[in-house]
Amino acid sequence: MVVEMRMLRRMYGYSRVDRISNVVIRERVGVAPLEEKLRETRLRWPKHIKRMNVDAPMRMCEALDLLHYTRGRGQPKTSWNVVIRSDMRCMGLTEDMTLDRNLWQSRIKIVDHR
Repeated sequence: MVVEMRMLRRMYGYSRVDRISNVVIRERVGVAPLEEKLRETRLRWPKHIKRMNVDAPMRMCEALDLLHYTRGRGQPKTSWNVVIRSDMRCMGLTEDMTLDRNLWQSRIKIVDHR
């Protein structure tokens, strides 16, 4: 987020010395936060996958069992399902909403400030 704000400040010709808040710069430039736009992009895939046939290769990958797989020391990597679930919780979505295409699209859409 720091790099994003640095780029937006430079685009508009401001520096940190000018002491203009991030919210004001975002409104002037007219862009939504990058984190929210990435969340919107990530949430497009679950609707496609949930509407697929159960026999489709993508759907079969959901049911793969990786109990035999072990990693080395350290924190385990975050899986795609965990990230999607946290994004859905953040946006107030449930899995049954994926079946209604218009509802899902309207709920995940992030509007720019323009």
